[in-house]
Amino acid sequence: MSTLSSILSVFLPPRCIKCGKVLMGGDDGLCPDCFNEISFISRPYCEKCGHPLEEDQSTHKLYCAACLSKTQTPFRLSRSAFRYDDGSKNLILGFKFMDKTENAKVLGRWLYNAGSDIWKNQADLLVPIPLHYTRLLKRRYNQSALLCREVSKLSGVPVEYTAVIRHRRTRPQVEFSGSARISNVKNAFTVKHPERIIGKHVVLIDDVMTTGSTLKECALEIRKAGAASVDTLTVARVC
Repeated sequence: MSTLSSILSVFLPPRCIKCGKVLMGGDDGLCPDCFNEISFISRPYCEKCGHPLEEDQSTHKLYCAACLSKTQTPFRLSRSAFRYDDGSKNLILGFKFMDKTENAKVLGRWLYNAGSDIWKNQADLLVPIPLHYTRLLKRRYNQSALLCREVSKLSGVPVEYTAVIRHRRTRPQVEFSGSARISNVKNAFTVKHPERIIGKHVVLIDDVMTTGSTLKECALEIRKAGAASVDTLTVARVC
């Protein structure tokens, strides 16, 4: 296989998943210029929600003001690989809407790395944010399910693709802001097979966290079905 891979790399050299430039070496998926445009999230960040924080030399666990003020949340931990900004926007949109499904391997590897805190705190099951069947037929793939598959290969955590469904068709969240996002996804999800969820530490996977409304609504249903905990893992987040 290594010989075949070497031959294929001559005729089909790896290209940057962002700009398409031929990569001279390595397997990080991005050329040096594009890599420098991505704002990867690293410590310090909020120990609970993963929101990036200002540089701090403290050795204690840090929490953002929002998490310190909240008494209840459906999430145990939330983590994201990088910021959703001008440097990463086209990378996400290409994967989500332009059939660049081959990018799932690289994005999945970044997701796995971003989820290191989650793997340390136990994860039993990966669950992708489901699409309504009408949207799935139109798009032909669920980008969150593709990410789950890649993360499962690296983490060894199994994926449950069908336990949670989106029974109500919702309009794209990008059309809304603020409280309208919450209303748009309210009661949109159902745990169809609670026996697969009960007692499990579930990791919800999606491409982008904006306000977190979709993830929260789905997590609430999973918690109601008897999950021990719900963590979220997204490729990017709006900060």
